[in-house]
Amino acid sequence: MKLQSSQNHIRNQEQKRKIKIGNTRFISTTSAYDTYWRFASLRQAIFLRRVQGCAPPWTDDEVLSRYRFTNVYRASDRVSQYLIRRVLYNGEQSPSEVFFRTVLFKLFNRIDTWEKLTEAVGPPSWREFKFDWYATSLDRLLERGDRIYSAAYIMPSPAFGSHRKHRNHLRLIEHMMKDSAPQRLAHVRSLREAYNILRSYPSLGDFLAFQLAIDLNYSELLDFPEMEFVVAGPGARDGISKCFADTGGFTEVDIIRMMSERAEAEFTRLGLEFHTLWGRPLQLVDCQNLFCELSKYARVVHPNIPGESGRMRIKQRFIVKQDPLPQWYPPKWGLTPTLTSVW
Repeated sequence: MKLQSSQNHIRNQEQKRKIKIGNTRFISTTSAYDTYWRFASLRQAIFLRRVQGCAPPWTDDEVLSRYRFTNVYRASDRVSQYLIRRVLYNGEQSPSEVFFRTVLFKLFNRIDTWEKLTEAVGPPSWREFKFDWYATSLDRLLERGDRIYSAAYIMPSPAFGSHRKHRNHLRLIEHMMKDSAPQRLAHVRSLREAYNILRSYPSLGDFLAFQLAIDLNYSELLDFPEMEFVVAGPGARDGISKCFADTGGFTEVDIIRMMSERAEAEFTRLGLEFHTLWGRPLQLVDCQNLFCELSKYARVVHPNIPGESGRMRIKQRFIVKQDPLPQWYPPKWGLTPTLTSVW
């Protein structure tokens, strides 16, 4: 597929298009709606070219070349790939140990923190967990000026009596383990039920509980379709507000589901080539994530559509890295990554 820029398609002023949903309801889109699909096609092509080992530039889209955006498929992102390969499936596979490792990693959501903590305490394990040992190790990282939290999510501090957030998070993990959260999750019958259990714990709001449920669903602890349940985060809500002038009374979750169901037809309508994740179509969590990334992308290409947040700049610049991108997904998905040409 020839490299192409989307700029000549999306610099036009906002235009509304009505889509009929069901027999009587309509939704009204803006020009950012078509940009959603073009962004997905271009961003996935960049990912696959990197997997192939192609030399940069991987696109001639000015915005994608200049700024950092996550991958189309959530499981393909660097942190998710590390979590799947190095955390979920690396170590004892009992519910308690998988849950402990996952929550410990995700509350900080930073590879560097996990690796430095592992150097200090050994392979993280609930069986060997000692609060003071872990807390002191994280204290030392902060004292020498290291960041221990990712900037990807806002991680509020649960109220467990400490003035230091990381100590409160360790107490939260301890509380969840003693409350038999892993054993309860091992017996749930749906992704929503798992989410409800996680949502019941202090400081885990709607979006964080959903993200953690998806992460645990990569493991053998949970095994539910990603098409079953989704929660729209703040970025996704902003993206939806940019793509639709009128949602026709549909909820944000309805809109995300509609996008996943219409994906193939919309790529065809726009003449776009979209390479799935080696046969895995876009899931609800991926369409949710795409709205979040579209929200950022539209700040530059659709400055006339402010959305809910009103933000006009993209903060994170893209830094070219030519490191290999080996892909490893949950074995239960049955994916076989191959070097499919996207040129």
